[in-house]
Amino acid sequence: MKHNYLNNTPPEAAREVFLNAARENVFQYTNESVPAPQALGRTLSRAVYSALSSPHYNASAMDGIAVAAEVTFGAGERTPVALTPAQYTPVDTGDPLPEGADAVVMVEDVIDDEAGNVTLRAAVAPWQNVRQVGEDICMGDMIAPTGTVVTPALIGAFLAGGVAQVEVMKRPLFGIIPTGDEIVPPTAAPKKGEIIEFNSAVFSAMLAGWGAETKVYGIVKDKKELLAAALDTALAECDAVLLLAGSSAGRDDYTAEVVASRGQTLIHGVGIKPGKPAVLGTAAGKPVAGLPGYPVSAIVVMEEFIKPLVDLYYRRTPAPAETVEAVLGKRLVSSLKYKEYVRVSLGAVGGAYACAPLAGGAGVITSLTKADGILEIPQNSEGLSAGTRVQVRLLKSEDEIARSLIVTGSHDPILDELADLAQREGCGFRLKSSHVGSMGAVTAVKSGQAHMGAIHLLDGATGTYNEHILKTYFPEGGAVLKKGVRRVQGFMVPKGNPKHIETLADLTRVRFVNRQRGAGTRVLLDHLLQKNGIAPAQLNGYANEKFTHTAVAATVAAGNADAGLGIYSAAKMYGLDFIPLCDEEYDFLVAAAYAGHPYVQAFFRLLHSEAFKARIKEMGGYKLPED
Repeated sequence: MKHNYLNNTPPEAAREVFLNAARENVFQYTNESVPAPQALGRTLSRAVYSALSSPHYNASAMDGIAVAAEVTFGAGERTPVALTPAQYTPVDTGDPLPEGADAVVMVEDVIDDEAGNVTLRAAVAPWQNVRQVGEDICMGDMIAPTGTVVTPALIGAFLAGGVAQVEVMKRPLFGIIPTGDEIVPPTAAPKKGEIIEFNSAVFSAMLAGWGAETKVYGIVKDKKELLAAALDTALAECDAVLLLAGSSAGRDDYTAEVVASRGQTLIHGVGIKPGKPAVLGTAAGKPVAGLPGYPVSAIVVMEEFIKPLVDLYYRRTPAPAETVEAVLGKRLVSSLKYKEYVRVSLGAVGGAYACAPLAGGAGVITSLTKADGILEIPQNSEGLSAGTRVQVRLLKSEDEIARSLIVTGSHDPILDELADLAQREGCGFRLKSSHVGSMGAVTAVKSGQAHMGAIHLLDGATGTYNEHILKTYFPEGGAVLKKGVRRVQGFMVPKGNPKHIETLADLTRVRFVNRQRGAGTRVLLDHLLQKNGIAPAQLNGYANEKFTHTAVAATVAAGNADAGLGIYSAAKMYGLDFIPLCDEEYDFLVAAAYAGHPYVQAFFRLLHSEAFKARIKEMGGYKLPED
């Protein structure tokens, strides 16, 4: 390429040339393993999966007494129930639940006497005031996908999930070479004509904020051979090099010439003010930049060219956080007493931001790791109605949120795997899923709260899946159905099937764990119960609802239930036995306006990719339809 000497290249063109050269020379990350507590600000190079559930035991959520819920049944103001010391165990918040106990009565609801007996005037339900195994994180859940920047909340999630080490992208090392005859190290008493060198400290701090490390070399005098030798040393030790000053066209400005002698000067002079005399090039296959000596000019060049270079290394496209207006998708009730900070997920759907509140229990740390922003409800407010336009303070960049593909509805681990593949393949979007059940997906797509919905709804009359949804809920159009995967549904039971569960009727004699109302698995269960003449009330645990298949599996694996209905991959993940019931179709309801959107098309390309096929083969229990 012909050497351009102090020309006026447009910044967009200069940036493209510089980054393309870096990309062609394989300026990309390598991996390293670090302790989870030391991973703050690092970028994951591999998806992180939980090694254990959090909590990993049934824990009291309150100070009080642990009891078998059934001994409190019937308790009321007019019908108090008395318990002896043998019928309860005092517990504090966080204590393990004693054997035989499945509920906790809050201490303020307990009336005791000197003999140790207690009186209760209200009953408790099974698992009330108890943090069950896997309430926050279930073993095997993906805590964070590739490309995630580790936050304090994520560190807590890693440790809560039993992850001590994580794989991260090794920080790129930038060599910084200050130059100039008049430049001296920081001193309290510089002589006339001496200029204190502080640019290297400024740029080191900027690079640290962007995720890079730096090595600052000694000040080099304005001699071509000295600058060339210093550049050779830095190139041998670093991933990229910054030369400070010497980039203009003065008699002692050798940066452009020295860079060209070791590689290629791509750009010398950019159409920005300040910052025009910038040098951009490559040497020894590594990016090299010559920055103007004036600090403000150099900072502009750092922001315009070096920050994008670091982003290229990490394959990220961040943007500054700000406040946006969004449409609230769910009613929020406030207690009037507090100013509330609600963690929310945001997505750009139908020309506006859709705002979905996340589960916000005190022990649910993942609500912070998944949050896009914070919605504040003022004190003395009763709450906000669905459809209200609200202001959200962003925790993630607006650009990142705009590049999100919102998939809501039925839970399946494949959504996490597809999200990870989207990041690995550089598809340009983040797949964000929420688990609200198949009917929740229908509602979200119909109301413009999601781009796509994951569904597996059985038509009891025909025995087919999902196609009837279009006729019933979208008779005038507005959505299309795209085929997803076939998966196996069945009973998840402990290893060895100790309760000898074989048929649906066997569920009436064991403890069961269910899915939430509106979930496709719940619809399937209700259909099978009706078909076999079994009333829901005959199932002990029919009202014990979980929002994911892994949560059902975790409940069975923890011994809190003898059986649950769910998918094979979740049973396999927890080492459970599995009794197949039927194959079903797990499909995607796509808002018609987004059927041709590049993100949606990329999603389905990933769904049929060899990388995804390899993942579901390892997970087990899935098939891709031929058409």
